[in-house]
Amino acid sequence: MNAPATFTFDTPGDAERAAELRRVKALATLVLASTLALFILAKWLLPVHPVFGFIAAFAEAATIGGLADWYAVVALFKRPLGLPIPHTAIIQSNQARIADKLGEFIQVHFLEAGPVEAKLKEIDFGSFVADWLRDRKRSDDLARFALRLLPEAVSATESSGLMTFIVRRMSSQLQAIDLAPLAAGTLRGFVAEGRHQILFDDLLRVMHETMNQKETMAMIRDKVRAELPTLLKLYRADKFLVNKIVSSATAFFNEVRSDPKHPFRGEFDRMVLSFVDRLGTDQAYIGRIDGLKRDLLARPELAELARTVWANMRSFIERSASGETQVLQHHLAGMFVSAGDALAADAELRGEINQGLVTVLRSFVADQKSGVSTFISDQVKAWNMTQLISLIEINIGRDLQYIRFNGSLIGGLAGLALYSVEFLLRLL
Repeated sequence: MNAPATFTFDTPGDAERAAELRRVKALATLVLASTLALFILAKWLLPVHPVFGFIAAFAEAATIGGLADWYAVVALFKRPLGLPIPHTAIIQSNQARIADKLGEFIQVHFLEAGPVEAKLKEIDFGSFVADWLRDRKRSDDLARFALRLLPEAVSATESSGLMTFIVRRMSSQLQAIDLAPLAAGTLRGFVAEGRHQILFDDLLRVMHETMNQKETMAMIRDKVRAELPTLLKLYRADKFLVNKIVSSATAFFNEVRSDPKHPFRGEFDRMVLSFVDRLGTDQAYIGRIDGLKRDLLARPELAELARTVWANMRSFIERSASGETQVLQHHLAGMFVSAGDALAADAELRGEINQGLVTVLRSFVADQKSGVSTFISDQVKAWNMTQLISLIEINIGRDLQYIRFNGSLIGGLAGLALYSVEFLLRLL
């Protein structure tokens, strides 16, 4: 069982209100004592003059009214004179019922879906988030906070086995990727954009330069010489043939390069597209590509590269978290500020955020309102009622004491009126 909650008079003005309450209580008690003394004095002086009968009647009724209202005010908070009178100390005696009813009242009247949703819709969550992120100091603080958490998150990832799971999952996903259709689609887009013609032009240029090199021409000449009859060799026909071959090839290459619609380019297009089609459908190509993928993923160098990248990333995060380098912090803060600027400029996105948060918070309140009711009820039941009543008294007790004044006055006037009627009836 939890210890009763305690209250202290530390709210601004509580000390002054407590002093004022004591003053008003003393004054009300003084009025009660004065009416009693006046009643005794008037009764004693009644033989002197009939007017003292009116005074006595007023004082008697005022005393009774003051006592009755004193009893009513005291019975609300405690037992008058400590006597176990039924239906007194009302607040203390009904603490549990008050607690349950208070929790039920808040659940029914404050946490209903309609009022909660209406109140949530008044709040512009999106603008609040945008303004918060756009503040550079807040974004810097958020970046520092995130960086302080990152090393622990990295360590937890390594020690929990999550990293092994992620690696296995990534490897499984990579193994499941069918690269052949992907490669075919990429090449088909490459061809559709005409980029393969740039590669073709580069290939023609390289072939042109290669054929015109002395070493290449000498190699071709040797090959031609080896195939020529001896008679032609005497006339140095090999040199003539090589020059004609290179000259014709050069002219052909220049012709193709200068004409975007040259038929040879069309042949090259058909050749490339034929290769792309085979790449996506031919099982031989598909098998070779899958084999290359498996070989690549199985390479120890790839695993070592992954470990190196992870180690470097962890070291960078640790240095950033310790303040050794500010690069990551500045980058994160800049990202947060940019996100705030983008959110501030996008009214539609802010509206979606607001609607989403309203839906989430409304559902959360609906799910938790019974728990809130129980929490409030349990808290009220755990309160130290003696201290709580003292706290209530110093805040509203002054007004309650004025009930005693009113009771004395109204009671006295009622007593005076009744005595006056009685006096008149005696005269008739």
